[in-house]
Amino acid sequence: MGNSLKAVVAFVPSDECQKYLLEDLEEMPVDKMVDLSGRQLRRLPLHICSFRELVKLYLSDNNLNHLPPELEQLQNLQILALDFNNFKALPLVVCTLKQLCILYLGNNKLCSLPLELRLLQNLKTLWIESNCLQYLPEVVCELSLLKTLHAGSNALRALPAQLRCLQELRTIWLSGNLLAEFPPVLLDMPFLEVIDVDRNSIRFFPSLAHLPGLKLVIYDHNPCRNAPKVAKGVRRVGRWSEETPEPRKRSGAVIEIAFDEIPSPPLAAKLEPE
Repeated sequence: MGNSLKAVVAFVPSDECQKYLLEDLEEMPVDKMVDLSGRQLRRLPLHICSFRELVKLYLSDNNLNHLPPELEQLQNLQILALDFNNFKALPLVVCTLKQLCILYLGNNKLCSLPLELRLLQNLKTLWIESNCLQYLPEVVCELSLLKTLHAGSNALRALPAQLRCLQELRTIWLSGNLLAEFPPVLLDMPFLEVIDVDRNSIRFFPSLAHLPGLKLVIYDHNPCRNAPKVAKGVRRVGRWSEETPEPRKRSGAVIEIAFDEIPSPPLAAKLEPE
C-alpha cells in the first residue's frame, strides 16, 4: 500500500479503513510483537489492546497524539516505541505499563514529562531525543534502574543534581543541546561508561580521569580550548583526541570507535530488554 493512500485512508475512522491500515492484524502474533510503524495511524486500534500477552509494541512514524485508556490492559508490555509521532504530552496511560523496560519517545513535541513516569521502575532505557525539552525533568532521576538515557537534540542548558542518584546509569547522550559548561553532576557519577556532549557550547572541559568506569567520551563540535583529560584506555572523540594521556606507542596504533558503541536514534529499533 502506498504512503499517499495510507494517508488518505487514515483520515477515515471506520472499522473497515482501520482494518485496511492494519493489513488484517486480528489475532495476537505468536512472537508477541506488533509493529505498526509507518502506517499513517491517527489512533491506536482498540483491538490491539486486547492482546494482553503482548511484549513489544512499535508505533513509530505515525500521526498519533493520544493513546486510548484501554492500553492499560497491556501489562506484559516491555518495549513501547512512540518515536516520530505528534505527542505534545506523554499519555498518562503509558505510566501504567509497569513492566516497561524500553521506552522510545524521540522526535515528538514534548516539553515535559509527567510525574507519573516514576511508576515505571523497571525502565532501563529511555529515549527522549529531538523534543522540546529546555530542562531534564527531575522525574527521570527517580527511575532507579535506568541504564541508558538519550536526551540529545533538545534545548537543555543544565542537568539536575539529582541525576547522581541513578547509580545504574551507564550511558548518557546529550549531543545537540545548549550546554555552556560540562554538567558538574556527571563528575560525581563514577559508574558512567559513555558520555556524549557533542555539539554543545562547552568552552572548557574538566578532568574526567577520576571516573573509573568511563570507556568513551564524545566532545566534538564544542568551542572548547582543551580536551578532557581521561584515564588510560578511555577513548575520546573530539579536538586533540589524538593526544592521549598515556605515552605514544611506537607502533602508531590508532584508537578507533567501533560502530556498535555509538547507536543511532531508533525508528522502531528492535532492541531486547536487558
